[in-house]
Amino acid sequence: MSEWDADAVGVMSLPSGLRVRGRGLRSELPHGPEPDLGVYLLGHEPAPVAWESRWVRWPDFRLPSDPAALRLVLLEVRKRAAGERVEIACGGGRGRTGTALACLAVLDGVPAGQAVAYVREHYDAKAVETPWQMRFVRRFA
Repeated sequence: MSEWDADAVGVMSLPSGLRVRGRGLRSELPHGPEPDLGVYLLGHEPAPVAWESRWVRWPDFRLPSDPAALRLVLLEVRKRAAGERVEIACGGGRGRTGTALACLAVLDGVPAGQAVAYVREHYDAKAVETPWQMRFVRRFA
């Protein structure tokens, strides 16, 4: 198993060199290999997928219902992204996904106050949609 190609759609490279794909579940699955692990940030249980997955209860435009569970999943993502294809996804792929990617960037060494800007530069300019999501990232450290 291998990690994502750097030029794959929606793939964000972290400072450590790890790569994680972010995407919106309302869009079609991008062409190319399937993930080895998917992390789905939704207010309801996601539809089954053909690969291993984790669900973090997270209603749209809000914060995760269990921040400790999010942290545990992101630690797993960080570990597994070293040699596997991992994706993080929500409905649109910007708010919750961007927030989780920013928290992952904090775990990877990006200062919490710079993590949203990092994700907006390296993943999606509109990532992290609400003031409370931004505050969550700043306090994630």
